[in-house]
Amino acid sequence: MIFSHSFSTQRYYRFAVSSFFFFMGFAFSSWASRIPDIKNMLHLSEAGLGGVLFALPIGQLCSMMLSGYLVGRFGSKNTLTISALLYLIALMGLGLVSQVWQLTIGLFFFGMSGNLCGISINTQGVGVERLYRRSIMASFHGLWSLAGFTGGLLSTLMVANNIAPFSHFCIVAGISFLLVITMRNWVLPRDARRDKKKDGPFFVKPDKYIITLGMVVFGSMICEGAMFDWSGVYFEKVIHPPKELVRMGYIAFMFTMTGGRFMADWLVTRFGITRILRFSGITITTGLLVSVIFPYLITATLGFLLVGIGTSSVVPLCYSLAGKSKTMHPSLAIATTSSIGFLGFLIGPPIIGFIAQASSLRWSFALISFLGLLTATMASKIKS
Repeated sequence: MIFSHSFSTQRYYRFAVSSFFFFMGFAFSSWASRIPDIKNMLHLSEAGLGGVLFALPIGQLCSMMLSGYLVGRFGSKNTLTISALLYLIALMGLGLVSQVWQLTIGLFFFGMSGNLCGISINTQGVGVERLYRRSIMASFHGLWSLAGFTGGLLSTLMVANNIAPFSHFCIVAGISFLLVITMRNWVLPRDARRDKKKDGPFFVKPDKYIITLGMVVFGSMICEGAMFDWSGVYFEKVIHPPKELVRMGYIAFMFTMTGGRFMADWLVTRFGITRILRFSGITITTGLLVSVIFPYLITATLGFLLVGIGTSSVVPLCYSLAGKSKTMHPSLAIATTSSIGFLGFLIGPPIIGFIAQASSLRWSFALISFLGLLTATMASKIKS
């Protein structure tokens, strides 16, 4: 269904949905950028950290289909508000952990609430994109990345002033809470639906097209997850920069991911989705290999910049295509694509940790780099 609204109303909806994307990126990056500090506080080895980080994607995966159902049943607007508040509570809880088991449980619930929030806001994004009748989904995810970049810079400031993770997370939660309460009434009141003639059971078997989109996302997310969870540790253990530059790789990655997402909609219009996705996969692999072969501050930072470019447009473009499925409800199609893709987040952190424990982080990143080519390979099967 295409909603009939004035251009001014469309802009209000777009601004509100953009604000929620920003909130999610700000909250997640606040956690991700403090991983090295929490690792050291709990005296975790690389393998131990990899095992604990496994809990976050497990939580996301466990709630994936439930999230799709809840959004489809109660609407993304109602689900979004509740899940956003739960996400902030979970974030603050991560700052209170003092034992490994507490971190594991905290990450599980952080993953569950984050996924519910993510399915809700991406369903909103699909609805707003339909109002504009052109590609704008990547710009929403660009704001998520911009928030991640902002969160990384704030984290650097917090570390420089010896601010504990809990105090840091409380500040982030306070700012985000004000944004959520202010913007909740401005999101789309109802979600896009399939043509009534094609309505049927809510839960339907995913077709080959949705599975292919999921595999493209999988190839990108396994590398994206490596950046979120291990970029700071990689710089600390392999690059050995000054303490204040340990997060340089993560910030570089978020910087180009942000810029790439703001350019992706224009690039798709000019070159087509398939070409952009192929380019993305090749760029991801190249960037990771540069950081592995040349483990120095400048070259590793350049490599992480390339990874940011490569991963920037994959997820938003695939979610946009999934949300336009003619066989599944938008929220369920996005949830299915996410379920397959998030397996990359699921297996990536422990794989890196276990290989690093057995050999080195450089070997871990080398292996992950070739998995990035899966994005380019599967992209050739997509017809937008």
